[in-house]
Amino acid sequence: MTDPKSLIYNAKSSGRKALNEYEAKSFLAAFGVPICREILASSVDAAFAEAVKIGFPVVLKASGEKMAHKTEAGGVVLNVKNELEIRSEGQRLLEIPGCEALLVQEMIVGARELVCGLTRDHSFGPSVMFGLGGILTETLKDTVFRIAPLTMYDAKDMMSGIKANTILQPLRGEAAVDTDLLAKILITVGEIGLQFESIAEIDINPLKICRDGKPVAVDALIVLTG
Repeated sequence: MTDPKSLIYNAKSSGRKALNEYEAKSFLAAFGVPICREILASSVDAAFAEAVKIGFPVVLKASGEKMAHKTEAGGVVLNVKNELEIRSEGQRLLEIPGCEALLVQEMIVGARELVCGLTRDHSFGPSVMFGLGGILTETLKDTVFRIAPLTMYDAKDMMSGIKANTILQPLRGEAAVDTDLLAKILITVGEIGLQFESIAEIDINPLKICRDGKPVAVDALIVLTG
């Protein structure tokens, strides 16, 4: 199992200001946050082999210490269906400046995307954030905040606090969101903020909702304090 303290120590020792996506999700998984299945591959050949293990279709992402904003750099490819696509897209991603490896992920199917995270206020300490995720995060800004630590009541109150809270109900043939599991994720994010003063921010976006209602972190970033 990944040692969360080692991830932070190694990043800070090398002068980095954040954990990359793979490291961030490994960190979160160590505290029980559900993440998508994923494997880091050093080459196109390795990426294809890992995609076969996971099963097509997969998501292919550029990975590297300086790849915090992959989407803007064209570093994310969804619904990769076969070997030809793995090889062509994988080679393209490896040519992006800052790309050091390929992150191969299972393709999580679900219509809903949420966001949760953590910010650290100088006066109040760690604060947990929750709201609509994906491209809607910046567009609609439908988010709420609570100071950590959170109780189960606090976490569920956050869910009802967003304007689009009906998104948690059954939607287009997909099950209602597992609010108990979602609440545990929010509580855990707050606990991490209280336990690790070296973490300035956590951004889990999107927190994808599977068709069965289970939330899964498919992308994450952890920013470290100076």
